[in-house]
Amino acid sequence: MLTAAALCPAPPLLARELTGADPVLPELRQACREAADALVQAGPDIVVVAGAGEQTRFWNAATAQLDLTPYAPALVVRPALPTETGPAEALPLALGLGGRLLDEAGYHGPREMREIGDEPAPACAALGALLAQTAPRVALLVMADGSARRSRKAPGYLDVRSAAFDAEVSRAIRDGDLSALLSLDAGLARELMATGRPAWQVLAGAVNGAGAASVIRYDDDPFGVAYLVASLTVG
Repeated sequence: MLTAAALCPAPPLLARELTGADPVLPELRQACREAADALVQAGPDIVVVAGAGEQTRFWNAATAQLDLTPYAPALVVRPALPTETGPAEALPLALGLGGRLLDEAGYHGPREMREIGDEPAPACAALGALLAQTAPRVALLVMADGSARRSRKAPGYLDVRSAAFDAEVSRAIRDGDLSALLSLDAGLARELMATGRPAWQVLAGAVNGAGAASVIRYDDDPFGVAYLVASLTVG
């Protein structure tokens, strides 16, 4: 059953290779480290990393790796171990960054990587409920960005609806009202470029109405993108 969860965004700037010696948003990085540390300290039997992507699928955490070359083509990346059928695959950014957070937190136990495509809420909830039954003590690391239209300099420019959308997500997490995330409008989320919507709804399905206490570690919109970092204790 799900006993703990952490929510972090997945911007490329979390990778130090892309920002150089001068850290960008050190307070965001610190909040993500604290959330990952708390998740590991909860003593899970397995950690499931769930993040937004192009499709819904399982990734082999032992052979796939984070690939930052799309963001820095000149970056030299240590090759991953090849699979039996060919070269190792590159993890989607959200999963790769989530895996790195676990590594930095010193987690060496079993982990599962789940990419979540643009699925409807019932499918996300069903997947979350399934993931929560993976082991007696399951921890879920949700890598999810809010809207990317919070200012005129945002990737999607300003959309005045984004503030209310992100505020409802923050409220649901802060109040432990995870079921409210299942009511998020998928169409509106697409328009607001809130790619984290499916992963949030997987979290809601994993909690499945159980009580959840939360600690909000970061909630802001630098660069016009909403980033929320939180820790949750379930049950």
